Amino acid sequence: MIKKLSVASLALTVAFTACDSLKDAMSAHVDVAAKAAGQELTITRLSTLIGNSQAPLNKDVINAVVDAWVDYHLAAQAAVENDSLKDPKVVDKAMWAVIDNVKAKKWYDLVSKQWHAPDSTAAEGIYNNGQVLAASHILLLTKGMDQTAKAALKKKADALRAQVTTANFAAMAKKNSQDSGSMARGGSLGTFPRGAMVPQFEAALLALKPGDISPVIETQFGYHIIRRPLFSEVRADIIRASQSVGMQAAESTYLANLDRASKLETKPSLAPVVRAVVEDPPGHKSDKTVLATTTLGDFTAADLARWLTTIPPQAGIKERVKAAPDSLLPMFVKNFIRNELVVHAADSAKLGPDSAQIVQIRALFTNSLVTAWTALNVDPKNLATAAKSKSDREKLAHQRVEGYVTNLLAQKAQYVDVTQPVEFALREKYDNGIKSDAVNRALLQAATVRLHADSTKAAGQPPTVVPVPKKDTVKH
Repeated sequence: MIKKLSVASLALTVAFTACDSLKDAMSAHVDVAAKAAGQELTITRLSTLIGNSQAPLNKDVINAVVDAWVDYHLAAQAAVENDSLKDPKVVDKAMWAVIDNVKAKKWYDLVSKQWHAPDSTAAEGIYNNGQVLAASHILLLTKGMDQTAKAALKKKADALRAQVTTANFAAMAKKNSQDSGSMARGGSLGTFPRGAMVPQFEAALLALKPGDISPVIETQFGYHIIRRPLFSEVRADIIRASQSVGMQAAESTYLANLDRASKLETKPSLAPVVRAVVEDPPGHKSDKTVLATTTLGDFTAADLARWLTTIPPQAGIKERVKAAPDSLLPMFVKNFIRNELVVHAADSAKLGPDSAQIVQIRALFTNSLVTAWTALNVDPKNLATAAKSKSDREKLAHQRVEGYVTNLLAQKAQYVDVTQPVEFALREKYDNGIKSDAVNRALLQAATVRLHADSTKAAGQPPTVVPVPKKDTVKH
């Protein structure tokens, strides 16, 4: 079975695909920031939308608005055409990341049968040497306290420590601890790997023998009294945790061997390119700069950009890469290449989605398109009822999209998600284009619109209203 797949988790911004003729046509319209299925987003319209909204005035926001505008109009055009993009080749190409995920899982399920986790007899040694930890604690919080208050609390913590024993630790934690997450469990924090706790806490815990209780120690959270449980008290949890650690070690060994077998080598100067790709994946969709090589061939900036479309925005990849040192970026690239190597191994073993999984994946794609149609009020049946001719349906669908975008930026409508696979398929099939220089000019103009709107509001006069297309007016 496929693991639960969230279409929303695949939703991200990807590069548009536009034919040369469309790009040429757009170059003649210097005031147009984007086109989609015959519709134009002018610099004036875009700057007014952003300027009169409460959205932050930055490139990420305006690019997201433009991308959404393109996707909504393409979805509307597909609805006009009653085109649910059901061609299996189109769907499978768009859903490549989901299909590859199934392949990788099947391959891991196969090879992991050869991996051996530590047995239960090894768990006690793993616990005693601190590879896997367990602890209970009593916490007295110090947040916001001045030094006088902290000193008084420290005396209280010392008095508690004098009373605490192995026998009464759980009862004392329930009565005195201010850690709401663990107090009901007698202070138990369960099991966890090294590095999971702040350094002062971990150092104090590792200094204890199983069964011992620490003196009062201080962390940024407050004063702790820590007890390291006996192995017999946490045996079942430690066995499970040690087996997980063992499997992770086996997986790391497998991946290291995979790197060697495939002769994976990253380029020494890849960091600046990686940062540029992460900052603007669409701008690197055709970038052939080589980041690494394997026996499968070159891994390029374009390959990285493609993989980045599979990562949901909430993962914060852009921010994490910005903050990461150059030394970590080769491993960042290696992880994507390992995905390709594993998928290649699965292909060689003829492992992939079965017929039921393929049906499920394709249904997932279709349902996400239909969901977007419904949310945008451009469902083909609805359009057919409201307008008889194709030209009237087309006019109506795009009017509704423009009205929705206006309401969205005015915070009067919920965001409609056109998922990445659907976006990819729509942009492959229908004409579209975005002019980055025009979008940048719109951002500058939006700042002027915002300034005017703010000054008008301060003067107590009604703000300028974003032009809204006439409401669902078509001739029958």
